[in-house]
Amino acid sequence: MKKLIFAWALLLLALPLQAADGMNVITSSHDVAVTVDRLEKIVTGAGFKVIARVNHGKAAQGVGIALKPVELLIFGKPKAGSLLMQSQPSVAIDLPMKFLVWEDASGKVNIGWNDPAWIAARHGITDKDKLVGKMTGALRKLATKGAGTD
Repeated sequence: MKKLIFAWALLLLALPLQAADGMNVITSSHDVAVTVDRLEKIVTGAGFKVIARVNHGKAAQGVGIALKPVELLIFGKPKAGSLLMQSQPSVAIDLPMKFLVWEDASGKVNIGWNDPAWIAARHGITDKDKLVGKMTGALRKLATKGAGTD
């Protein structure tokens, strides 16, 4: 019975949380800075270009506002994003892709990203299902690697 409960607990932990409409969230085993370092290395290794790393916590601290650690990693692969923009230029407001990493009130570190299917639906893109599926799988794989332990 203990094994069954443990198996269910692991399964529930592996499932993404839903934070906001269209946002996938998983838990990281590392603090925010280490998680973003890992993600940056992983996305670069997968052929993505890192465009920016925004440390919102540090920026808030600079103006005297206390904020738990929160960083945004902005990255992209023009070969994919440009194809979506061919279908609907307005999708550029949601591109390039991003990973948001934050520490919540309980001290848990989360990785969140916009679901490509949600982005496509938001912009009425119906002719790139295969590409959207690939993007969805790639982002989940990248986030899972970034969240894991070595």
